[in-house]
Amino acid sequence: GSSANPLKDGEIVKESQQQHGLRHGDFQRYRGYCSRRLRRLRKTLNFKMGNRHKFTGKKVTEEILSDNRYLLLILMDAERAWSYAMQLKQEANTEPRKRFHLLSRLRKAVKHAEELERLCESNRVDAKTKLEAQAYMAYLTGMLRFEHQEWKAAMEAFNKCKTIYEKLANAFTEEQAVLYNQRVEEISPNIRYCAYNIGDQSAMNELMQMRLRSGGTEGLLAEKLEALITQTRAKQAATMSEVEWRGRTVPVKIDKVRIFLLGLADNEAAIAQAENEETKERLFESLLSECRDAIQAVREELKPDQKQREHSLENDSGKVSNIQYLHSYLTYIKLSTAIKRNESMAKSLQKALLQQQRSDEDGKRSPRPQDLIRLYDIILQNLVELTQLPGLEEDKNFQKEIGLKTLVYKAYRCFFIAQSYVLVKKWSEALVLYERVLKYAREVQSGAGAHRNSLKELPDVQDLITQVNAEKYSLQAAAILDANDPHETESPSQVKDGKPLSERFETFCLDPSLVSKQVSLVHFPPGFQPIPCKPLFFDLALNHVAFPPLEDKVEQKAKSGLTGYIKGIFGFKS
Repeated sequence: GSSANPLKDGEIVKESQQQHGLRHGDFQRYRGYCSRRLRRLRKTLNFKMGNRHKFTGKKVTEEILSDNRYLLLILMDAERAWSYAMQLKQEANTEPRKRFHLLSRLRKAVKHAEELERLCESNRVDAKTKLEAQAYMAYLTGMLRFEHQEWKAAMEAFNKCKTIYEKLANAFTEEQAVLYNQRVEEISPNIRYCAYNIGDQSAMNELMQMRLRSGGTEGLLAEKLEALITQTRAKQAATMSEVEWRGRTVPVKIDKVRIFLLGLADNEAAIAQAENEETKERLFESLLSECRDAIQAVREELKPDQKQREHSLENDSGKVSNIQYLHSYLTYIKLSTAIKRNESMAKSLQKALLQQQRSDEDGKRSPRPQDLIRLYDIILQNLVELTQLPGLEEDKNFQKEIGLKTLVYKAYRCFFIAQSYVLVKKWSEALVLYERVLKYAREVQSGAGAHRNSLKELPDVQDLITQVNAEKYSLQAAAILDANDPHETESPSQVKDGKPLSERFETFCLDPSLVSKQVSLVHFPPGFQPIPCKPLFFDLALNHVAFPPLEDKVEQKAKSGLTGYIKGIFGFKS
């Protein structure tokens, strides 16, 4: 018979998972796909498990392996059970009873994988598929043992799986090796986690490194690892009682704050080591989130403390309480981290701006100087909040440091405002702003002195001065060229004087705005125009008309009596 290879370099499983829900962690959708595929396979192979009235269990045997789709049938069975287990794993966070169902599904997946491995021992199956079936079986066994917290057995299974994939990666082309190496990377954190639980302390550091490199582990391990880190810090926190900041020592009684402060140095080191922008952004976000939680915990303690201070009559010479000072310290960490994050984003935007100037490619929305101005606005706002922290109003050194930092960021903000003016060819405004940048930069250099150390982590203003000087000369040249440019040479077909279309029918003009949304066809609303008003009539002759006497008529009416009255009713004229 022909050589059967249903896993086809593991591509079938990987491709199916990526295309049917697992790219977004949707295990339910993937399980539905596996069920539909199984039904289709059974129908085409005519391998039905009985009819609607009666179930007859059929086994795939070695004799019918001539068609590799029979192996695919078992593989899909295993995948379906595994994806259901993973779906239950997500739901078990809120419904603990589902854990039992999850374990039975994993056992089922392992059973199918065992059958697949047994069938792959056949001579009809090639060596590569045999190895892949063994690795698949080892992986699912490892997952089951991991859930049962049998760390040693889980570690052995994962190691076996890793070894097979490493062998396969070395045996094939680079293109195929990528897939196997990917699988090795996915398994490695699980192995280290098992090692840690067995008692290998060095595994913890390796797990931390993996967390940084991979941009966050996924699957079974993610929440376990986060819980483990918190647990380790909580043990250390028991021994921590106080913290020193700017010459004042403050006792720390709140556990959440202790854990946060212990992890601060690790988190900052992790951010510095982060390999790409995405990982760095994620770590910044997680640090800020932890910091907000710690501040909230202090705030809850602060409320009764403030009430107590208001009731007490003694004046503490304006010195803030320990808990208030701790709140200021945590707020300082939060604002400083926010500034660093925005600074990091600004750096990556600046790189993108430089690359764009070199390549000028069309496509997705390219970064503009305006985006950077917004980031520096937020940084300056954070610095203003830092100067207003309770307990630091009298700290002259601190206020001077913040003042210098403000000048640095003002210089950068001003520089990018100038750049945005250059884009719209407003040369004089840009030149004035460049002068302002130089003014700020010189102020920073003259005022640095003793605070040079605190400015080390900030962007260097000397680079900015060099850049501004270069830009200034090119800007002056551009302004002179623009002024000398003879307007007569400009094509009359391109001239646009702002008149609407209805007023310039007689002149031909290429006006691209006619096909845009801002098209100018007529003046609307239309302007006022003078029109003749309605004539007035004055009856001058009426003043000179003499009316005929009416006395005889009046007398007649008076004499008429009753008959006159009756005539009057019926309208007869006398």
